[in-house]
Amino acid sequence: MDIAKNTSGNDASTESEGYAVLLRHGQTVWSETGQYTGRTDIPLTDQGCEQAKEAGQRLAKAFPNGFDPDCIFSSPLQRARQTAELAGFPDPAPMDEILEWDYGPAEGHRPQDVVASLGRDWKLWIDGPHALGIDELAGDRVVDLPSGSPVSVHVTQGESLDQVAARARGIVEWLEPLVCSGRHVLLVAHAHILRILTTQWLDLDPHKAQLFRMNTAHYGVLGIYQGKRVLRQWNA
Repeated sequence: MDIAKNTSGNDASTESEGYAVLLRHGQTVWSETGQYTGRTDIPLTDQGCEQAKEAGQRLAKAFPNGFDPDCIFSSPLQRARQTAELAGFPDPAPMDEILEWDYGPAEGHRPQDVVASLGRDWKLWIDGPHALGIDELAGDRVVDLPSGSPVSVHVTQGESLDQVAARARGIVEWLEPLVCSGRHVLLVAHAHILRILTTQWLDLDPHKAQLFRMNTAHYGVLGIYQGKRVLRQWNA
């Protein structure tokens, strides 16, 4: 879908000029292996850096008018900041509200490894981090990345899905007036928070975020059509 032109046959005057682009960061070693990566601050892989550059090229083509300079935001974690910078946005404003879901004791583990360690079934989207004991899966620790660099993993009680959704609704309340007023906003962040944010933009149950697959360094576009919050594009 070309959002610069209305090719659907609908009246373009009913669609706001404003939009919000939600860009997921590029690949990390943990996104490649499927480990939960919430607040642990790890960098992009070489491939992730290339993905970020390619995302910047796609954004430049899709959005020739770019983004308002005061509307470019990034999660403060380095994988998001690196992605923004490599995509051509060198000084994004840090925004704590778009930090990734805090996975609590599941942080740094793969889903299947959590289940194997517990000896019982557990699903993030159903049970949430609060169903895990804070020391049940090793707790705070320092682990070595494949590069040999150590990274600190801090374990908290984590956030429930409802808590993340409430955080996302706060973003929607801030974001909607910007889009309605014609601003062009870029948010560079993480898969789960961006998917949950999208459900709250669309007034959907946050569990539906599971259905919004978002690949590394891909983006979605939120807009306003006929006075309603809509999804204009996804996983582009």
